Amino acid sequence: MIRAKAFKYGNDINTDYIISGKYKFKSNDMDAMAHHAMEELDPDYYDKVKPQGGFLVAGTNFGCGSSREQAPLVLIGAGTQAVLAKSFARIFYRNAINTGLPVVVCDTDAIQADDHLELDLEGGVLRNVTQDTVIEFAPLPPVMARLLADGGLVAHLRKHGTFKLEDASG
Repeated sequence: MIRAKAFKYGNDINTDYIISGKYKFKSNDMDAMAHHAMEELDPDYYDKVKPQGGFLVAGTNFGCGSSREQAPLVLIGAGTQAVLAKSFARIFYRNAINTGLPVVVCDTDAIQADDHLELDLEGGVLRNVTQDTVIEFAPLPPVMARLLADGGLVAHLRKHGTFKLEDASG
């Protein structure tokens, strides 16, 4: 169970909004780059989210644009505990899972900024504590859940030394 506050944004949040391309070649230090997460849309994102963590809530087509792996990494570095959106760009979705950032496809219309949420990834349930409502979603396939539980693809490979299809069965 992940508990955090909602930080809500709109549709078509592209990877340049998540981490501006102007930082792409300036540093490989994801902690330093995390200070710039979402700054094009919300210059205070890092300062608001990092101290207590939070859910980034968006509409459709989250993570569109370039396939930069830095996008989910800086969100993790900024304290983002999961991204909840109505839909994701496929490359961002896979990059998020591979780097250990939970992503959930669900109806985000009723979620308001600052709502307190509880996320049960395995059960496929998002509870809005503030509004006393529940949003159900399809749980992640076992292989993706296993990667997330291990902290992403690289962490999984370090832990297990390999990746086999039977790893997905739990």
